[in-house]
Amino acid sequence: MSQPRGQPSRGRGDNRGQGRGSGPPRGARGGGGAPPGAGRSSPAGRGGAPGGPPRGGRGGPPGGRGGPPGGRGGPPGGRGGPPGGRGGPPGGRGGPPGGRGGSVIFAEDVPAVIPPRLSDASHDQLIKSFSTLKADPDRPRRPGYGTRGTAITLRANVFPVRVPAGPIFDYTVKITPTTDINRLKQRIFFLLEQSAACQPFLDHIAHDRSQRLVSAKRLPQPLSISVPFYDDGEPGPKAGATVYTVEIIFDKELDVASLTKYLNGEIGSRTFNALPIISALNLVLQQQSARTGMRVGKNKYFFPTSSQSFQLSPGIVAIQGFYTSVLTTYKQLGVNVNNCMTAFIQPGNLAETLLAFSRNTRGAMPTLPKGFAKSVKVTTRYLGSKRQKAIKAVASTSASNTFFDCEEFGEYKIKLKHAKDLPVVDIGSAKKSAYVPAELCEIEWQPYRGKLNEFETAQMIRYACNPPRFNAEAITTEGFPKLGLSPAKAPIDGFNIQIDPEMVVIPARELNPPGLTYSRGNASARNGSWNIMNVRLHRGAVIKSWAVLVVRDGQEILKGPGDERLKTLITKFRAKLQNSGLTISNDLPKLLVTPPLQNLPQDASREAALRIIQKVITDAIKEAGNKKPDFILVLLSNRDNYIYPGIKRMGDVDLGFHTIHMQLGKALGDERKQDQYLSNIWQVFLQKSLFIPFTSIVSLKVNTKLGGINHLLDPNAMKWLTKQKTMMVGIDVTHPGPGSREGAPSIAAVVASVDDNFVQFPASMRIQKPDPNRESKEMLSELRDMLVERLLLYEKKNKVLPQRIVVFRDGVSEGQFDIVLREEKAQILEAFQKLSTAARGPKPYRPIFSIVICGKRHHARFYPTNSNFADKNGNTRPGTVVDKGVTAVFDFDFYLQAHAGLQGTVKPTHYTVVYDELKFTADELQQGSNDFSYLYARATKAVSLIPAAYYADLACERGRYYLNDFMVDEKATSSGRGKSDREEEKTRVFNAARDSWGQGIHPDIRDSMFYI
Repeated sequence: MSQPRGQPSRGRGDNRGQGRGSGPPRGARGGGGAPPGAGRSSPAGRGGAPGGPPRGGRGGPPGGRGGPPGGRGGPPGGRGGPPGGRGGPPGGRGGPPGGRGGSVIFAEDVPAVIPPRLSDASHDQLIKSFSTLKADPDRPRRPGYGTRGTAITLRANVFPVRVPAGPIFDYTVKITPTTDINRLKQRIFFLLEQSAACQPFLDHIAHDRSQRLVSAKRLPQPLSISVPFYDDGEPGPKAGATVYTVEIIFDKELDVASLTKYLNGEIGSRTFNALPIISALNLVLQQQSARTGMRVGKNKYFFPTSSQSFQLSPGIVAIQGFYTSVLTTYKQLGVNVNNCMTAFIQPGNLAETLLAFSRNTRGAMPTLPKGFAKSVKVTTRYLGSKRQKAIKAVASTSASNTFFDCEEFGEYKIKLKHAKDLPVVDIGSAKKSAYVPAELCEIEWQPYRGKLNEFETAQMIRYACNPPRFNAEAITTEGFPKLGLSPAKAPIDGFNIQIDPEMVVIPARELNPPGLTYSRGNASARNGSWNIMNVRLHRGAVIKSWAVLVVRDGQEILKGPGDERLKTLITKFRAKLQNSGLTISNDLPKLLVTPPLQNLPQDASREAALRIIQKVITDAIKEAGNKKPDFILVLLSNRDNYIYPGIKRMGDVDLGFHTIHMQLGKALGDERKQDQYLSNIWQVFLQKSLFIPFTSIVSLKVNTKLGGINHLLDPNAMKWLTKQKTMMVGIDVTHPGPGSREGAPSIAAVVASVDDNFVQFPASMRIQKPDPNRESKEMLSELRDMLVERLLLYEKKNKVLPQRIVVFRDGVSEGQFDIVLREEKAQILEAFQKLSTAARGPKPYRPIFSIVICGKRHHARFYPTNSNFADKNGNTRPGTVVDKGVTAVFDFDFYLQAHAGLQGTVKPTHYTVVYDELKFTADELQQGSNDFSYLYARATKAVSLIPAAYYADLACERGRYYLNDFMVDEKATSSGRGKSDREEEKTRVFNAARDSWGQGIHPDIRDSMFYI
């Protein structure tokens, strides 16, 4: 079994602000297993067929998924867990009384009428007007709307917004004396709002608490307000307090009329920059949230209370919040509101927190876990005012044993309860320590900035994955009031902005799945998955030699190398490969067994253990005349954050052989389940902050790694790619996570097809310095050279270079689209120039190409309006595509849900064409992307992200294993170093990571899908 990833989540997503009930980030990572021997990766049933009677939910007793008020679990009918958790209404998290016994569809009894603005005639008129524009491959206009599939009607979590004709007045704020400290700026703006001079404007102004202010009315000029400063907790300014001068300087008028023209699709407004107005409206709509809640990340607000928290571990809880942002759609301004959830540090006295953590310290001086200590800030009041400081370190001495010179303060006359049994904490600066007894420090609500461990992440998923009806009702009944959207709170009403509390109703379609072909037998996709019990893979690989490595780490599961259970397991594993169509001899593989590995405190990163494993493997290779096996089946007796990634690096980078991992305990378990386990290898790993059970058929992985073909699509489903010699490319980059060492690199991957079947996607990988410029940090600095590698391999396999290239770029936001065109498109063109050599002929090599952005970090969710077109959980079904109602006015974009939503509320992928020389039609790209999602190599189901981009993501994640010592930092402590010291350390760490990376993938497996 592939070991759970012992890695931090990807830096761009990590585990904060995760969308509540977002479901699997990739469709194939969902759960759902087949009965023993079925070889199927998920249930096939779709529920009600089109035109059939409404299903009416799953039935069940009243109370649904939740228990009675007062807790999430406990008595039968709840979701499990200890009693006394989060309270809630009857029906628990499953919704109102009746829970799942009633309709699982949100607002199914409310008529869903598509508004006139979304009529076909209106859209036809818009597309017709585009024909007058000159064709431009950069940011191409929408070529039309899709027509394929069955028409359906959905709701979306977007709410219509009406704004007066305007204008909106935009101002720059200047604070004197100047400061770059955000916390200080926020306090100054708070005091500004309390000042008498500002009170007359409060109902019609909004600001960002930093440097921008917008107003519904023109403000007097000049406008300068004096703000005497005092800290939170102080009754008022002291004598001699700093007085800040806040100047509000007129900048410009924002033309709402031009925005209206843009929304209406008027040709002359296509180049109109709507961002200044949209960001101003976001300030207005989020002002109440900023005053009453806590912002975490961008556009996410939380309103933490102990009664609405979910315990993840001691000191850490999960809190639900809401995302809100204004967006532009055809003939409509809207506000997108969604659920989100993140981890918070539980408030309380630091002494009590230390005592809670000390229960497992066995008499040692209590301390805080590394991630917790790095994340928490404490508040003190013993100096007479409220001060918030980060913990630089938890000392090893108590208050009664800690001495330092501090004559300027004298004595505080405070009697300590824990003078001897609890340590002091250092809350000083980089240059000077300041030791304070723990009991004088309070923890207030604050986001947890560390990396959640496996158990905490599993708990987070348990609380976050809720069915769509529950999430929709939470948005409309809880989110709107908390965000101040309905009833409208100042300054929304002061701007005379009106927000419709009803979700928009939009047209959508359900696309049909493609046909599937195997070398023997038939398979038919239903509900995004299919059964392969009676089929053989399209082209099986030839296995000349293989080996089995038993890693004895921890509990001894086998009685010894001669254990009959081990022999049976190996025999069944080989039979599975043979039955699937792979060619493998009946000879037993070479059996390698490590000595018992010690897990010593001085060997926290398991380097000594890995050296032993590597010696066992290298000795066996030498014994075989330096002939390496085609792959090694690795049987692990223990889950470890270092052994699994260490062996992956060993195979991929150091020695050059493929590896397949299994957990020995599960593989040798109940014999009735063994056959299923060998067919369905359950992986649980951290991806974009979610642990998802993922069905992976082992024969598919082995076959793909060794160059075989598992299945193909019907030729009709491939026509959009096979008109000419075409190469498909996937691009992604991943960044260090919260648990990584400062200076750890980003990892970029480029995968590309090498065959006309679009099955094999070898990868090029590079490391790069994380860019301090947040706008360009996602960009690849060595894309040109990686793409050259991919083109050369394509040429080697096909004896010709591709005439067309389709690039699917994962991981960039809408604000970075133009950067992709400016930086990455330029490198793509440079790669073509580099291959324009005399040996290839006199004509420069210049294929036509298109770039499609694949977005998963959006907050659009869709809700069925009819049970006939919903799955059993109330989600939309595989093949759902949306290109009207919530999409861009001019841009060529659409939302596609190719996969089945197996848990929580399903999230579609947002595809946007930012460069297009191939001149795709809407149907061609929408149906093609949906069909291609069924060609993912290691599962018998459609995935939510087109495989080329998915593979790039997998390659990036595999790259993290090669630098595991940098990505998982067990030695990290709270930093008390100065800025220059930290920068030097970052440089040192990056250089060390670069040396460790070396030449990257071993040449012997470089041209394969080693990462799958």
